Amino acid sequence: QLQLVESGGGLVQPRGSLRLSCTSSEITLDYYAIGWFRQAPGKEREGVSCISSSGGSTSYAATVKGRFTISRDNAKNTVYLQMNYLKPEDTAVYYCAAIFARGPKSQTMCFMRPDEYDSWGQGTRVTISS
Repeated sequence: QLQLVESGGGLVQPRGSLRLSCTSSEITLDYYAIGWFRQAPGKEREGVSCISSSGGSTSYAATVKGRFTISRDNAKNTVYLQMNYLKPEDTAVYYCAAIFARGPKSQTMCFMRPDEYDSWGQGTRVTISS
């Protein structure tokens, strides 16, 4: 498994913004589809967003579409999740995950199910509260 590191979590007020980052010191993330997931207390881990290794395909959960934006900066070996207009229900631990996907077809795909990924970070906590 790869070592992924998330950062950028914190406490913000409703309607505020945060930008989460996912990076690795071990591998080049260019070859990996990356997913962002979150898990709130007492709830299952859910897919938030994902981006293909090519960067050309993205997907969002209905609950965050229009508020969150996923992107990747290969020069910085980092994938970002920009979160705007945050709501209390966005409170959770956020995880990034990776799966090697550099084939002609797989480089255009990303995945919203946790079991599609084989490497995970330790998570960063996001709390939305006034």
